[in-house]
Amino acid sequence: MKIAMIGTGYVGLVSGVCLSDFGHEVTCVDKDPRKVEMLLRGDVPIYEPGLDVLMARNVAAGRLTFTGDLNAAVDGADAVFIAVGTPTRRGDGHADLTYVMAAAEEIGRALTGYAVIVTKSTVPVGTNAAVRAVIEKTSPEAEFDVASNPEFLREGAAIDDFMRPDRVVVGVTSDRAKKVMGEIYRPLFLRDFPILYTDLETAEMIKYAANAFLATKITFINEIARLCEKVGADVKQVSKGMGLDNRIGNKFLHAGPGYGGSCFPKDTSALARIGQEHAAPMQIVETVIKVNDEIKRRMIEKVMDLCDGSVNGKTVAVLGVTFKPNTDDMRDAPSLTIVPALVGNGARVRVVDPQGRREGESLLPGVTWMEDAYAAAKGADVVVILTEWNEFRALDLARLGGTMKTARMADLRNIYSPKDAEAAGFEAYSGVGR
Repeated sequence: MKIAMIGTGYVGLVSGVCLSDFGHEVTCVDKDPRKVEMLLRGDVPIYEPGLDVLMARNVAAGRLTFTGDLNAAVDGADAVFIAVGTPTRRGDGHADLTYVMAAAEEIGRALTGYAVIVTKSTVPVGTNAAVRAVIEKTSPEAEFDVASNPEFLREGAAIDDFMRPDRVVVGVTSDRAKKVMGEIYRPLFLRDFPILYTDLETAEMIKYAANAFLATKITFINEIARLCEKVGADVKQVSKGMGLDNRIGNKFLHAGPGYGGSCFPKDTSALARIGQEHAAPMQIVETVIKVNDEIKRRMIEKVMDLCDGSVNGKTVAVLGVTFKPNTDDMRDAPSLTIVPALVGNGARVRVVDPQGRREGESLLPGVTWMEDAYAAAKGADVVVILTEWNEFRALDLARLGGTMKTARMADLRNIYSPKDAEAAGFEAYSGVGR
């Protein structure tokens, strides 16, 4: 099938590349000429393991192209995916649909025949109906259907998530649209991956409900971690004991410095706002947002306590600043709360991150970027682990602490244990929930 993908951000690019690998003819469209030029050169503007290889393979096969010309991409397309950003709107916490509606208007003007307009962006309930209204107003004679197809991609594992999904959710209003979407995802259907067809509103709600539940799970274990510290329990063992219950499961039960990234912060905020607007307040979600913010601030206190109450004049080595490993995404990362607070309190902060520097240099002013953990820790008063990159999981702790001014560690991802740190000569160790 011929597919146009509007937007080459994280969701759009990964989805476009994977759909081309299914055998479809995919044209990815972006308004930014620099990004289009980069993609045409074969350069990938985001870090996602394996994406560069997959993209190059499908470009070489002639199934994947990039352009700034939306009209040409939409002309003759069987399906047009909208995969533009829906950031949190300033002032009210709602999803900003400016880019979605602008894309819908342009698509309406460009349609030359029947197509299914597929919303891939995360959008509030009712957005797909609004997309339909915009296209009908722009082009009253256009023949089209609207479908909702939310994404469930984890950064760092997005290709595997697309190719081997837990489920594919498709909201449609006609048999014709359902048939087109069925053809698009036929390779997954043939391999027995579940495809759930619903109405538009249900598909829109599934995305928000899923992300809010996962954010709640993370926040719950972080609250348990705080109590564990007070009563002398170990949250890692508590988490393991909970996760062995099949009704709960072990995923998203790892205590840490709070959730961040491109989805959970904005989606919980948007869901809370939707609830308020419909007089059905999401009280659990609203509390999750509040508690998650408190958790990030509590991590600052942990570092301060390790430094006898003050980091003024102290050197702090921070390992990892992206919101999770295997991505360069800094959106709403805990580091954006913690690191500026350390700098603001007079600390000299050194940062190491395998992929975070490109975005981090502008987002974290006043820090020094280092090439590896040992260089960052040399002469430091405390080392802080913020992101659990693999290269930080097997550090020589004796070597790390041996060159520090004072061997102290704030392990905010619980990579190590108090025994590991003590055996390596660290004078102080602070994890989360231990």
